[in-house]
Amino acid sequence: MSYHNPVLLSESVDGLNIKEDGIYVDVTFGGGGHSKEILSRLGEKGKLFAFDQDEDALKNTLDDERFVLIHENFRFITQFLKFYGIKKVDGILGDFGVSSHQFDVAERGFSTRFDADLDMRMSKRNAISAFEVVNSYTYDDLRRVLFEYGDLRNANAMATTIIAKREEESIKTTDQLKTLLKQYLPARVEHKILAQIYQAIRIEVNQEIEVIKEFLLQVPDLLNEEGRLSVISYHSLEDRLVKRFIRAGLFEGEPEKDFYGNISVPLKKVGGLVVPSKKEIAVNNRARSAKLRIAEKARIKKK
Repeated sequence: MSYHNPVLLSESVDGLNIKEDGIYVDVTFGGGGHSKEILSRLGEKGKLFAFDQDEDALKNTLDDERFVLIHENFRFITQFLKFYGIKKVDGILGDFGVSSHQFDVAERGFSTRFDADLDMRMSKRNAISAFEVVNSYTYDDLRRVLFEYGDLRNANAMATTIIAKREEESIKTTDQLKTLLKQYLPARVEHKILAQIYQAIRIEVNQEIEVIKEFLLQVPDLLNEEGRLSVISYHSLEDRLVKRFIRAGLFEGEPEKDFYGNISVPLKKVGGLVVPSKKEIAVNNRARSAKLRIAEKARIKKK
């Protein structure tokens, strides 16, 4: 089984509009699929930096003198690129979400298919695991996580049920959690709701929304003029952040307008929303919810 089947491979790398001697960043290295494709389009003077916080991904590093793999969360992209003397890049690619490998390794606790300890950490260095979220969060925080990150209508009742159970004993495994919440899992939508529960807890454990926000805010300053951002999202929370940031340069509110009613935003979208073909989904079912958005750093107008 491959470590990770890269989604929208050609489309996402095409979106970077690669220059042979350019400097590029793959912020979600994983199995290295997107990185390999980027390197195949770079010349001898090109450079690719990749980020991945998952210890397992380090085994996939590429033997290429143009390539550097940084074992860190991409929320620290500016800081670690500066360490290598890089202040500006020509393109940044991100493939958000969970890799196939993380889903398929039972003990990681990401998949609804296996029983495992409540973990769900993308990096073992994370202080908080799913166990802490389930067993120590207050009612208000649990309800917020389940509602905001899982879009679960029964978030209130689920939080109440979890807290009542953990007063008797700790909830240690994914199977214990499934059994406990069985009453909220109608047979016809059991897998869907269970996936939403897992998604909500996983997002909280890994601070995925905060990480994406921090990352996107750094992108405009990192990109050269006409540099590209190519981002693949897998659920509406991620995609909404990306779409809004590209459109307005903000996550909330509206950008300021000048005297003439014009707004100035650092990025401009390139093309429209790109989704996988039916053929790709048939080959890789995990691609079904993927959405690709591409943006370009606006040219600075000379006075």
